[in-house]
Amino acid sequence: MSVHKYIDKVMKSTMQSTPGQTEFYQAVEEVLVTLEPILKAEPKYDQQNILERIVIPERQIIFRVTWMDDAGKIQTNIGYRVQFNSAIGPYKGGLRFHPSVNLGIVKFLGFEQIFKNSLTGLPIGGGKGGSNFDPKGKSDGEIMRFCQSFMLELSKYIGETRDVPAGDIGVGGREIGYMFGEYKRLTGNFEGILTGKGLNWGGSLARTEATGFGSVYFAENILNKQKDSLEGKIAAVSGSGNVAIYTIQKLYDMGAKAVTCSDSRGMIYDKNGIDLDTLKLIKETRRDSLEEYVLIRKNATYLPVHSYPEGTNAVWGVPCDVAFPSATQNELNLADMKNLHKNGCKLVCEGANMPTTPDAIEYMLANKMMFGPAKAANAGGVATSQLEMSQNASMSKWSFADVDSKLRTIMKSIFDLSYDTSKEFGDEGNIMMGANIAGFRKVADSMIDQGAV
Repeated sequence: MSVHKYIDKVMKSTMQSTPGQTEFYQAVEEVLVTLEPILKAEPKYDQQNILERIVIPERQIIFRVTWMDDAGKIQTNIGYRVQFNSAIGPYKGGLRFHPSVNLGIVKFLGFEQIFKNSLTGLPIGGGKGGSNFDPKGKSDGEIMRFCQSFMLELSKYIGETRDVPAGDIGVGGREIGYMFGEYKRLTGNFEGILTGKGLNWGGSLARTEATGFGSVYFAENILNKQKDSLEGKIAAVSGSGNVAIYTIQKLYDMGAKAVTCSDSRGMIYDKNGIDLDTLKLIKETRRDSLEEYVLIRKNATYLPVHSYPEGTNAVWGVPCDVAFPSATQNELNLADMKNLHKNGCKLVCEGANMPTTPDAIEYMLANKMMFGPAKAANAGGVATSQLEMSQNASMSKWSFADVDSKLRTIMKSIFDLSYDTSKEFGDEGNIMMGANIAGFRKVADSMIDQGAV
């Protein structure tokens, strides 16, 4: 059977056995089609049925979460943990609390996490979890009661050498704290079973900043390879959570200027540069809408979502040199990519998970735009989570500068590995292909070494 037919067969089988999981299919296809060169070069992966095995999680856990709201009424949500692959280490991946969460979303994120974690060079496998619970509009008491109920069930399946979750969309320091406290109460153990913890009780400096910082470091490595840098560049950034905020902060550190950010209601365009203090005040302190930004920064423009041109995201409609999609999946489509290209954008570096649609990626590569794919470019967060695990295991505490230095080294190592692998397989500079093959090869070889598990 040809490699192409082999991939088609695995895709068809995946879709038949897991109906209705669109995002998961997208994530699987994006990886498999880029693996053709290594599958042709190494027949062992076909002989060992690696593709069939790697697309099926080792374990999928679905559970009911009941909690009491402030009015005394019992509410019900669904919890998930997909433990996807542990060939190179314990499962590692975030928890997402958002109304859009379903099994397909969690599987797409967990599948991506396998290869992202592999690229870091650290001993961590891939997993993901979450719930369709929406923290927005909930009181601290309601969020605490939900998190405690969620951990009551999740605690049966996690452990510091088994599965170490972290935060994701809707899960920040507050939620991690409530879940950690409940785990400690249930087990009587103070151990590093979650990352993203508070600094007073096992957390790591630079963890909050890590995904955003890492994305910018990765972009700098791409540009350096072209004898260029971020110095003086104009950047469009989407999102206004941790990833976006600290992408913007590091862009300023590197001499670039971010002029956009966004949330679910709209976007800000500030041609003088997004004011970080104002953004942090609104999003980290007040947890408010970006509409408030223009009340403080009078020269900025706010566009509500309903005013965007049909079928586009206004964030990508402004002139820029580099773009950092840092919000959510499939937020940058073909029309957006055409706008970016028309407006002079030369590089797209993904801070979110799978934020660019397949047709937009195809257009970008066809038009010689540079690309930092999520599995490589946003691996800084999970890399620093593993550094937090290392500190917990050794009962030590590293400085911000130490962690940031390790992060910068890891991001350069990921870039070099991805670039060198693209060159090895005949498409030098195709970072997406290089990252997918490099991440896959380490996991697949480990699976073969460990036999039929």
